Amino acid sequence: MNDLDELITKSREISWNKFGKNITFYHPGMFRYNGSWGKYPAISITGKKCELQCDHCRSKILESMIYATTPEELIRKCMKLEEMGNTGCLISGGSRKDGTIPWDDFIPAIKTIKETTDLFISVHSGIIDFQTAKKMKDVGIDQALIDVIGDEETFKKIYHVDFGIDKIEGSLDALRNAGIPIIPHIVVGLNYGQIRGEYNAIEMIKRYSPEVLVIVSLMSLAGTPMKDVLPPDPEEIAKIIATARIKMPDIPLSLGCARERANSLIDVMAVDCGVNRVAIPSEEAIKKAKGYGLHIKWKKTCCSVPTNIKEVKNG
Repeated sequence: MNDLDELITKSREISWNKFGKNITFYHPGMFRYNGSWGKYPAISITGKKCELQCDHCRSKILESMIYATTPEELIRKCMKLEEMGNTGCLISGGSRKDGTIPWDDFIPAIKTIKETTDLFISVHSGIIDFQTAKKMKDVGIDQALIDVIGDEETFKKIYHVDFGIDKIEGSLDALRNAGIPIIPHIVVGLNYGQIRGEYNAIEMIKRYSPEVLVIVSLMSLAGTPMKDVLPPDPEEIAKIIATARIKMPDIPLSLGCARERANSLIDVMAVDCGVNRVAIPSEEAIKKAKGYGLHIKWKKTCCSVPTNIKEVKNG
């Protein structure tokens, strides 16, 4: 048994001892899977506009979201989503030059949505201060997703910002102090497929006791500077997952939907590591889970969402 095999085995044993031999497979609303759509779509409050134009995305991820660029439109579309049987939604958007998302105009609309629907609302916070986080908490935001980059050079180079990762730590502080459940994401291979700062990101995150840690990996998207970049190897992703599990034995781990999904070995090795959740699992990953004798649950929501929320209103 080599060092990676030993690390993966240790990770799996910790996970099973803590959480039992269970795994949940997720089908979020941005994807069609096995002939149907999930029940947790994503909405962009900036449309496809993003001032940062990060090297790995260039607004391509925003293009797959529902657009709601005014508060009134956000309310209307969220009410329609509930009528269609959706459980909740992720509210996101493109960043301004300072890494923030223009939340202020939309916070009253989110309050209306929380008061008039049963939707579970996640936000992709971006860089955020305590005052804004507190307003979000007061209007009933259920959780905040945030990318955690552990390397200064990677952050500045890929995100085109002129500030450092202390802004990310400040955002984590703001969310924690406001009492909003934090769902950090680590993008493995963000620096053109290279591992730079991912392990430091784990060290940053473990200080905040997140609700769930989501591991995703670089996707080589057409129309971006990384379109021809090789994504990180499944073994590298597995090593980071296993390290996160060992460092944070009490925190549920999820393999998120943003990854090279044509490479089923990523999913299979994540199951080997004992992840608690996988979004859009491959057939090979499902087979691996069954081979381990895991108890499998399926959810048509985002992999950050608590497993006990109601799947479909009145359903």
